[in-house]
Amino acid sequence: MRRSAGLAVLLAMVVTVSGCGFFAKRPKPAVMAPPPAEVSQPARPVVRETAPAILDDNIADRVVAVVNNDAITLSELQESVAIVKHETKQSSTNENELAGQILSKLIDNRLQLQEAERDKVIVDDAEVTEELNERMKKLGSPSSQEFENMLRTQGLTLGSVRRRIRDGLRVARVVRRKVALRVSVTEAEIDQYLEQNRPKLETGLSYHARHILIVPDGSTPAAWEAARLRAVIIRQRLLEGADFAELASQNSGDATAKDGGDLGTLKRGELDQEIEAQIVKMSPGEISQPYRSPLGYHVFRLESLETLQGDGLARVRQQIRDILFREKYDARLDAWLKEIKERAIIEVRM
Repeated sequence: MRRSAGLAVLLAMVVTVSGCGFFAKRPKPAVMAPPPAEVSQPARPVVRETAPAILDDNIADRVVAVVNNDAITLSELQESVAIVKHETKQSSTNENELAGQILSKLIDNRLQLQEAERDKVIVDDAEVTEELNERMKKLGSPSSQEFENMLRTQGLTLGSVRRRIRDGLRVARVVRRKVALRVSVTEAEIDQYLEQNRPKLETGLSYHARHILIVPDGSTPAAWEAARLRAVIIRQRLLEGADFAELASQNSGDATAKDGGDLGTLKRGELDQEIEAQIVKMSPGEISQPYRSPLGYHVFRLESLETLQGDGLARVRQQIRDILFREKYDARLDAWLKEIKERAIIEVRM
């Protein structure tokens, strides 16, 4: 069972690196290209229900598509379909429909490989072996014979796996040259994004605070005024150095009194918006003026506050850089794929 699960991992990695993973998430730049732009000539291949079952084993191997005089064979398509079905465990998927979708991916992959060939991108045997060994480690380092037997149960050969790995590495390099190395993010762009999205970026920041709630003895104005004066006296005692936790346990009408008024560490947005605004506008260690809410008068003390400054700001700026890079990368990659398709001659023979 462990070997079977491990083989699924290997197949998933092989599919990803070779660019055939239809149901996978959009991969990272260094691995493979995103879903293709629309093919203008000819139209995106579609397998109609009236078409013969292209995965029928009784049909002799034949060419199902030609990409700039480079053939994609039925056996290649069948192998890719088998891998995707094993990866996604979709045994009930309509095979003709799935095959049409995967054929479109194979065409994209072939176009990128042709670009790698045109750019003389080479991956030597040692690199392929190293990559394969890394994948085998994830399976618990089976012996060569065990590994080949595992592949055989999925209708694969060691040669086909090595070819897919080699192709994936070549595609990754040509995409890096044509796309990744031509994308940059400036500090000014990061500054602009930060200012435009500051409220959203601050949402995930945390803070730690304590509070004392003075509940009025009734609903009359006099009762509320008495509660306010009591809150003022407590605040003054805190400013003079009284212990916050002790005063909270003795005076607070909130459930947190038993914890010394400790609200714990909170994320922005977890408390009532108006109450939270009173807390986060303070500096760590500061004690608030009595604040009236429908419950009574609150006295807050801010213990700590995460802000978009220092290390926190550096982390956020790096996140913004990654977001902007991905946006630019995706746009450039889509444009590049569209460009190489527009100048290609693609014939689908399904």
